Amino acid sequence: MVALLAPGESAVLQERAAVALGNLCFDVTRTDSVRECGGVAALVALLAPGRSAGAQKQAAFALGNMCVGNTQNQDSVRECGGVPALVALLAPGHSTSVHKWAAAALGNLCSGGIENGDSVRECGGVAALVALLAPGGSAAVLEAAAAALQNLCAENPLNQDSLRECGGVAALVALLAPGNPAAVHRIVAGALVKLTSESGPSREAVRACGGDAALEGVLACASSAAAHEWATGALRNLEHLPQGGAGE
Repeated sequence: MVALLAPGESAVLQERAAVALGNLCFDVTRTDSVRECGGVAALVALLAPGRSAGAQKQAAFALGNMCVGNTQNQDSVRECGGVPALVALLAPGHSTSVHKWAAAALGNLCSGGIENGDSVRECGGVAALVALLAPGGSAAVLEAAAAALQNLCAENPLNQDSLRECGGVAALVALLAPGNPAAVHRIVAGALVKLTSESGPSREAVRACGGDAALEGVLACASSAAAHEWATGALRNLEHLPQGGAGE
């Protein structure tokens, strides 16, 4: 199946092969075999400019599935040049589905270690993901981008700094507004938990953007139990900030 991704094969066959590999990699026991057959490099090649939107989407989907819980595959994607290729697919001009699956793949890629998260940041990925958080965007893209930022910021102070500098804190807090889906509230609240768990500057930024009130709004509305749990966790983190004026 990996052979059908090779240059010279028709775009239709390449796209179908990427779909099949993506579905195959739902079974985590098979992802190592795909990597060992050269599947990571072949799928990364399908992300290149000039490939069809369908091929890019399905390749990102397959790579994202390969990265779930598999640090060897995550590292292989980075080593094959997959990080800049995926970040490039977040740029304006690509379809909503390409944005969604590229963001999801980056989130899975960064779930296993700081090195991959650093690579995403160095390729401009934090700013690109923040840009996808604009109000009125597709709920699926908002969820994927916020989830990717959650993984990027977990125990990574440099990525947390980058998120603040890119305006990501304000963008995340804005998504807690009433009217957004409960799934968006849940993922954004989870991202704020990661962001505020250790970083004083990040807590201050969340408070400055009205994050405490927005999180309390999530608790007050008819959102999901998971959204309530994450919102409660983020508010608990924010309590580490001093209340009122400066001390002596």
